[in-house]
Amino acid sequence: MRSARHRETGFTLIELLVVVAIIGSLAAIAIPQFASQKGKGYDARVMQDARNAATGEEAYFSDTLTYFTGNCAAMPGVVLSPGMTCTATGAPSSFTITTSHPQATKTCTWSSNTSPNLSCS
Repeated sequence: MRSARHRETGFTLIELLVVVAIIGSLAAIAIPQFASQKGKGYDARVMQDARNAATGEEAYFSDTLTYFTGNCAAMPGVVLSPGMTCTATGAPSSFTITTSHPQATKTCTWSSNTSPNLSCS
């Protein structure tokens, strides 16, 4: 009578290599997409902070009858996103807001005397 061999169960090396290759392929696709979406999020922040600062400029003008000039963070009622750079330039009858972020791909400018008011590049 023959003795039955005890066979170990588990994954073969080939099966493990195939799984690792599939995971690597998925990661190669997903990571650049994630980085792209993150950049779009920063771009949206830049645009929204320009709009918020423009609203703050109009509120400042209604209180003082002059437009604010300087760092937007110093403007009453304006709260910027973390890391945002915002500069306001006021003139007697108009203003310009420029916003940017180091991780954004766009810089936005809000000009009160042009239409459309917001332009990003």
